[in-house]
Amino acid sequence: MIMRPGQQLLLPANPVFIWSSLIGALLINILMNMGLLGRAAWTPDLLVVTLVFWSVHQPLRIGVGTAFFFGLVMDVQQGALLGQHALAYTVLGYFAVFMHRRLLWFDVPTQAVQVLPLFFAVHALELLVRLIAGDGFPGWSHLLAPVIEAVLWPVASVLLLAPQRRAPDPDDNRPL
Repeated sequence: MIMRPGQQLLLPANPVFIWSSLIGALLINILMNMGLLGRAAWTPDLLVVTLVFWSVHQPLRIGVGTAFFFGLVMDVQQGALLGQHALAYTVLGYFAVFMHRRLLWFDVPTQAVQVLPLFFAVHALELLVRLIAGDGFPGWSHLLAPVIEAVLWPVASVLLLAPQRRAPDPDDNRPL
């Protein structure tokens, strides 16, 4: 792949770091669900942000199967309809892998705008499955979660790419 001018060359991603970041996002989701507010409709799903990030940056390692597994784990943890999160996360994983080449050509703030419809689609699919199953509408504050997730995209990019960044010390013999 041809790199954009000024784009930094990254080291290969460590699989242990990838999986530990996914498990860490899952644990943060669990802690947010056990908080004083419970599962408020506006709280962002950090596991969704992490899954999209790694599906875009490492599509050969993290994809639809991983998204399905973590979706089932979230279904069991939240006591939700079995398959609700699994379906939404699987669709999310597919579209993240589908758009990964195009998305990486943009800078990080533009990427956040590009993944916003993906986050809206995931939450709409979860809401649709809930409504079909007979659950009530969680309120219009449910629309804040995808916006917060898109705002967290640059933070996730900085944190999750930090171990891969090279120290910039170019010289005349080694320009990279």
